[in-house]
Amino acid sequence: MNAPFSGSCLCGAVKYQISSRPKALSHCHCSQCRKSHGAAFASYGSVLRGNLQLINGADCIKSFQTSESVLRQFCGQCGSSLFWSTSQGEYSGWISIALGTLDTTFTSDKQKHVQVPSKASWYEITDHWPQHQ
Repeated sequence: MNAPFSGSCLCGAVKYQISSRPKALSHCHCSQCRKSHGAAFASYGSVLRGNLQLINGADCIKSFQTSESVLRQFCGQCGSSLFWSTSQGEYSGWISIALGTLDTTFTSDKQKHVQVPSKASWYEITDHWPQHQ
């Protein structure tokens, strides 16, 4: 399916639209992503910041800075993880969308696992996607 894509948090207070197809689909296994999502990994896709439009609930979005340059954003009402971004480096103009919050059907044949050395000990990666440090 082509853009735009719509998404929302669990309670529906935050609604957003992205005007481009998410790129760099990653399943991150770092401890911060695992804790943020309460799962074995977090799945994200990135878009240019200008391609993300908040439709509703901007005042509900809360932020948590997990490092000097990384900001994670979530719904302050239901706790849904929504976005993360970095303020430094070549990707500072991009924002990563938690793919589980997309309401529009989305598929991709190019994905990867990242931060694999940090993965949960109880989880075994059994798919065919590439694995990176």
